[in-house]
Amino acid sequence: MHSIFAQDLKKSYGDQKVLDGINLTVEDGEFYALMGPNGSGKSTLSSIMASITKYDSGILEIHGKTPEQTREMIAYIPQENFSIPQLSGRENLIYFASVLGIGGQDARDLVKQIIKKVGLTADADKQFSRYSGGMKKRLELATALFPGVRVLILDEPTTGLDPAARRDFFSLLKNIKNDQTSIFLITHFGSDAESASKVGLIHQGKIIAEGTPATLCMQYAPEEAITIETAVQGKDCGAILKVFSNEQKIAQTPNGYRIYAFDGGQVLPVVVKALNQAGITVNRTEVAKPTLEDVFFKLTEHRIQEVQIQ
Repeated sequence: MHSIFAQDLKKSYGDQKVLDGINLTVEDGEFYALMGPNGSGKSTLSSIMASITKYDSGILEIHGKTPEQTREMIAYIPQENFSIPQLSGRENLIYFASVLGIGGQDARDLVKQIIKKVGLTADADKQFSRYSGGMKKRLELATALFPGVRVLILDEPTTGLDPAARRDFFSLLKNIKNDQTSIFLITHFGSDAESASKVGLIHQGKIIAEGTPATLCMQYAPEEAITIETAVQGKDCGAILKVFSNEQKIAQTPNGYRIYAFDGGQVLPVVVKALNQAGITVNRTEVAKPTLEDVFFKLTEHRIQEVQIQ
């Protein structure tokens, strides 16, 4: 049986289509990442799966039933923290256990085990409001370890975390994952989505591509990605770079540009020479394998975190 099954799922707010026919399947034990920019509909989809938001039409099943019928099987971690700031980490989890009907010594013993598993034993009795961002996410991720949870939904869990805290979060996620619990991750970070076994790319309320991270990169962005940081940016610089980029697709980054070529190592010196001849100073260059963000750009001509040059 599928862990999550959606067919032609639609949701609108007034005249605005937020979800425009979503089709996806997540199997038991699968780590699925749905990646797209803000406003693409991914957070709406996660709240529908968690039975917080109603959908207009289509089919959505969690282990063969409606989300309302399977709430006890779902651990939903929204982008905003939901723990009670005045309570300690331990007290928050004991309260959560009581909501599930677990009380007394059974709750205390279970919470002690869960706290140890997420590495918060030393800080268990510290007030939640005093936790770092990474500690808060680890504590809330602990709710997925309560008995009966089969689906973990994570909505932008690493937003606001520094790189070290982000690595720690995904390391913990990998350690607690098992064959019975599926993970559904919502993100706009390509580096987060690359941790998943399957990735869906969502754009304007539709899933436009799906597959493993490696398959998506191979199929949609087989070229090498060349990052060029320049002292000045502008249409003149962009016009030069488009000549060297496959399909003339070029994106502007915070400090320069990103182009695509099948032999980046040979193309790069020619690009730098052309820019220098035009009086444009190159500060830094990099040739790398394409990322999921490059795949998204190649499919939509929009970057998730960067701006395309017109």
